[in-house]
Amino acid sequence: MTISSSAFEQYGDIPKLYTCEGENTNPPLTIRDIPPTTRSLVLIVDDPDAPGGLFTHWLLWNIPPDIDHIDEDTTPSGAVEGENSSGEIGYMGPCPPNGVHHYRFMLWALSDNLALDEDSTREEVEAALEQFVLGRAELVGQYQKVI
Repeated sequence: MTISSSAFEQYGDIPKLYTCEGENTNPPLTIRDIPPTTRSLVLIVDDPDAPGGLFTHWLLWNIPPDIDHIDEDTTPSGAVEGENSSGEIGYMGPCPPNGVHHYRFMLWALSDNLALDEDSTREEVEAALEQFVLGRAELVGQYQKVI
């Protein structure tokens, strides 16, 4: 299974458009080679370099497995979107206070949907997905604010 973006390469620079300095919209993502028995997907985007610890930028679960891409500035139909670390629902683009930060777009293929409420936390999503994992993929981009 793979996850990629037409907007940036693995470990490449995330374009300003997809950050707090741009339109703050999610980049386009392409998903390939999902295991055939997949019933749902989970996507978590985070910044492990955040000064206060791990910062979640986007939390999505129960994404239908028949999708092969997520368009720019869209949420897949049928997916549940959770709170990011700012307490908002939806995508929050990279916005590092200083230096280069890395942003992980982590995708899991699951053998079932997650029976979670819409207000579930990242920790609850991660705990629930563990028993259903069929595959995992990761795309990493980086960003540094223009000063």
